[in-house]
Amino acid sequence: MAYASPSDAREDSMPFIESLAQADGSAVRSLVALIFALIAIAAALALWLGLALGRRAGRLESERGRREAESAARDDAVRRSRAVLTGQIGEQLAPFFPGFPCDPCDARFIGKPVDFVAFPGASEGYPSEVVFIEVKTGDARLSGPERALKDAIEAGRVRWVEFRLPVGSKRR
Repeated sequence: MAYASPSDAREDSMPFIESLAQADGSAVRSLVALIFALIAIAAALALWLGLALGRRAGRLESERGRREAESAARDDAVRRSRAVLTGQIGEQLAPFFPGFPCDPCDARFIGKPVDFVAFPGASEGYPSEVVFIEVKTGDARLSGPERALKDAIEAGRVRWVEFRLPVGSKRR
């Protein structure tokens, strides 16, 4: 077996290059156009494949994120519901807990805008004062209407009104 020198290799490939040089321009243009067409098709195929894979990955990530958000929302709703129920039960039982500011017999539950109005001494027949009581659990704070009512009471903006129904009166 004879070893070919680099110049021999150049001479072997030269016939193809020489044939291209001798060929008419339309064959070369056709070959170049075919190569560019194949490159364009390969690029379009790669672009399409990349977009399809990206869309699929995005869809899967979105679905996973939606499931996680839904799970977090449900957990939050359960937590809030428990807090509300605990508060409502606490409000109803508050008069029977130690430290309640008056006798449970003197307290009336109204719920909104405050939880209780108490009339200390009413169970003996002689109420001595009126006490507004708001029951809170945990870190709960006063709402806007509760704060406004507290401010009005503390500022002394409280009054007595006697309202008589026009039914059954002697005047006509």
